[in-house]
Amino acid sequence: MTVTNRVRRFPHRTVSWLTPVAVLVIWELAARLGLLSQQVLPAPTIVLAKAGELIADGQLPENLLASLQRAATGFLIGAATGLGLGLLVGLSRIAESFLDRGIQMVRAVPFLAILPLVIVWFGIGEAGKIFLIALGTAVPLYLNTVLGIRQIDAKLLEMTEVVGLNRAGQVRWVVLPGALPSILGGLRLSLTAAWLALVIAETIGADAGLGFMATNAREFLQADVIVLVVIIYAAIGIVCDLITRLLERRLLRWHPTYAKLHA
Repeated sequence: MTVTNRVRRFPHRTVSWLTPVAVLVIWELAARLGLLSQQVLPAPTIVLAKAGELIADGQLPENLLASLQRAATGFLIGAATGLGLGLLVGLSRIAESFLDRGIQMVRAVPFLAILPLVIVWFGIGEAGKIFLIALGTAVPLYLNTVLGIRQIDAKLLEMTEVVGLNRAGQVRWVVLPGALPSILGGLRLSLTAAWLALVIAETIGADAGLGFMATNAREFLQADVIVLVVIIYAAIGIVCDLITRLLERRLLRWHPTYAKLHA
């Protein structure tokens, strides 16, 4: 049996789901046996019961919807900006001279360091929160787009010149397909960054959202609500990852390396 066949026969998908389930079971047992304090880390069943209460009184759906709206708006703005700048810089050395250094400087600044400045610029309204999410989203997609374009084989571009393709044709038939794996990798990182930025953004005077729920729970030492918020963030992260994997399967079916690895 070849290595490839052994890899294909291994139940990758089943194991990937069994691992978090095993963690939950161990967590529940440890809590029931008294190894974990309920004030420190409540059992999953207690957290689930609390989720039922918050759903029944409408708090959880309302705050979840507020967070999803913020994250979606910021992500769309940031993704469009990051992809556009990445294509521009990747295709033009002149654009790189004007833009790349400044973007790299922005990338090096931690979110918490610019938080006071964002409050000065936008106040504590929605604009500042969306700005932070868009900023966190744009940078990973920009970096991966530029990297993907720069990794395209120069000989392919030379061949397009031989057959008479213009600049737009080169971008359409060579640059975008060649950079697509890297762009999709950047998209996955951007989705993660959007939720990380959301957590920070919702500390700016938010009156709704998952971060607002967690902040209030901290004030009243409600560990079950805090853990619930963390689990929701994790669940949303899994959903986002599944969406990007689906996009990869659909958009990279033509890619020989990807098709071989995911056959």
